[in-house]
Amino acid sequence: MNIIATNRKARHEYHILNKFEAGIVLHGSEVKALREGKANVKEAYIRFSGHELYIVGMHIGEYSNAGYTAHSAVHDRKLLMHRKELTKIKKTIDEKGKTLIPLSLYFKNNRVKVEFGLAQGKKLWDNRKTKMDQDVKRQVDREMKGRVKK
Repeated sequence: MNIIATNRKARHEYHILNKFEAGIVLHGSEVKALREGKANVKEAYIRFSGHELYIVGMHIGEYSNAGYTAHSAVHDRKLLMHRKELTKIKKTIDEKGKTLIPLSLYFKNNRVKVEFGLAQGKKLWDNRKTKMDQDVKRQVDREMKGRVKK
C-alpha cells in the first residue's frame, strides 16, 4: 500500500465512527499526477448525488508531462462501491450530525483507493478532553520509561 495523501486534520476535528474503502474514477493524466504525489484531500468531503457517491473538492495537480490533454485540478470524482454498501452508508448518513470525510488516498494493487470515514464533528470540549488524555498518556509513558531504566 503506497499512501499518496492523508487528511491529518480529520481525526482532530471529527470522531471517526466507521471506515470504508472505495475505488475512484480518474483520467489517465490524473493517475500519473498521483504517482508524482500531487494530491490534496484536506478540503475535500464526500456526498451523495442520487444513488452515487462523489468526492468533492479534492485537488489533483497537473501531470508534469501532460501535453495538451491536461485535466482540471478540482472537480467532482465518482467513488466506486457496491450497491449494498452504498445503501448502508446512505441510511447512516441520514442521521443528524453525520458526514463522510476522506481520510487517505493510496495505491492498492496499482489501483487508486480512497479511505473515508463516517464522522461526527467534535465540540470544543471534546478537543480539550482529547488533548488532556494525550498529555496524561505522555506523562505516564515518561514515568514508566524512567522506572525501567532504574
